[in-house]
This record gives sequence, C-alpha cells and structure tokens, in this order.
Amino acid sequence: MSVATREVTPKAVLRRRLLLVLFALGTNMGIKRVTVTGKHGESEAALRRVRHLFVNRANMRSALVRLVNSTFTARDEQWWGAGTACASDSKKLGSRSSNFMTEWHQRYRGPGVMIYWHVERKSVCVDSQLKSCSASEVAAMIEGVLRHCTEMVVDRQYTDTHGASIVGFAFAHMLGFNLLPRLKNVGSARLYRPATREDESWPQLGPVLSKKTIDWKLIRQQYDQIVKYTTALRLGTAEAEQVLRRFTRGCPKHPTYRAMTGEPCPRCSGRT
Repeated sequence: MSVATREVTPKAVLRRRLLLVLFALGTNMGIKRVTVTGKHGESEAALRRVRHLFVNRANMRSALVRLVNSTFTARDEQWWGAGTACASDSKKLGSRSSNFMTEWHQRYRGPGVMIYWHVERKSVCVDSQLKSCSASEVAAMIEGVLRHCTEMVVDRQYTDTHGASIVGFAFAHMLGFNLLPRLKNVGSARLYRPATREDESWPQLGPVLSKKTIDWKLIRQQYDQIVKYTTALRLGTAEAEQVLRRFTRGCPKHPTYRAMTGEPCPRCSGRT
C-alpha cells in the first residue's frame, strides 16, 4: 500500500526495490551501503523513494500482524499447541543524545532507549514497544497484552522481576490473564493474611505470612474505581503508563492503590 495516488513502476521492479529496502533496514546496513555494495542496478535515489512511499509505520505493522497471524494459522495445534502463553522483557539499546527519548539507564549504566518485546512461547514476536529507560515495564507489559493487534489470546504472561508488581497482579486478574513472573526475591516475599485470628486454618503458610491483613472493607469501597481504571485500560481510553502514574508513592497513598495492593499507609493508617 502506497501513500501515492498512482503507481507506474512495474511490479517486478517495485518488488526488488522493496526487498532491498527491507534488507537495508532489517540488517541496519542502511540504504546507501546496500546501494554501493550490491550488483542489483538500483540507485540510492530510487530506493529512498520507495522507502518514503511504501515503508512506513502503519504498513510495517500491518505486514507484521499478517505474518504472525499466518504463522498461527499454518500451525497444527496437535504439534505446536495453541498460542496462549507469552513472555516479555526489555532490552536497552544505545542511542544518540539528540534523540528526544534518550535517557540514562540506571541498571545498564549508559544512555539509550528501551525496546520491550512480547514473544509467544514458540518464539514468534507479537509486539514490540519503543520506551524511554525510565518507563514502567509493568505498564509496557500490560500494553503489550492488550494492544498486540494479532489473533493471539494471551492467558499467561511471563515476565522478570521488573515486569511485575502488586498492582500488575491486580490488573492482570481484572483483565483476565495470569501474570507469572520470575521473581528474583521470591524467598523474601510475604503474603497478607486473609483474616485476623485465623492462622490455624492455614498452618503450612505460617512462615510466609506477614502481620498485615487484607482490608476487605477498603476493597469493597474502591471496587468501582478499580473497575473504572481496568475498563480504561481495556478500551484504550488511557494508557497503562498514565494509569500507574496516578498511584503516587507519596503519603497518603491513593485509596484505589491501597485497595489493589492491600498495603496500609504506615503514617496514615490511624486516620483511615
């Protein structure tokens, strides 16, 4: 699909030029290098014109979605299984300081941008996002599950420690998929007590239970707000990054945030 009103280039020539442009972009060689090293007879101006008219974000995304959906259609579920599990992670790429999204990455120590990938369990990439280094990986995880644009229905989402949080677990439950992170500090994790003075009902969970108890009253009070934020995510009227930013880390904490995490505010618990 082209942005031009008509096409006069023969299909065979256009196909060859498109393949050269995609090869230049996919290998990061660049159009100029492909022009001077190949023996295809195409000029740099011709390839750049094809790049300008045909290769844009909408066309590339549409082509990738069609490729992924065709891959799922061609699979035999008896051998491959149904594509319902997905894993996501980020990769930091270096970028020039003139790029508006370039930031200093605290973990990898250097300026750059972050690419967040969603990969189906049989190694098919269903979504990729360009993010700044300070962007929330939990938000990117939620956006990828909801906006991947393919025919895949994600019911299990695997992440690392940075792609999961208590709020992420809450939204995953409300959105209908299981968040299954590989927690680095799983040995120190503690569970909230469902009720007070009922520890004898679950004696084997005693070592992993904290002294905090789930505030069911607060959850009932904030349930409509939780549904509101979840609906905004599902319908796309708000991005996950914007929703998560509403839950500030200051005190007093957002009541909906407290309802989703079950964590009382230590300085305000006596006034709530």
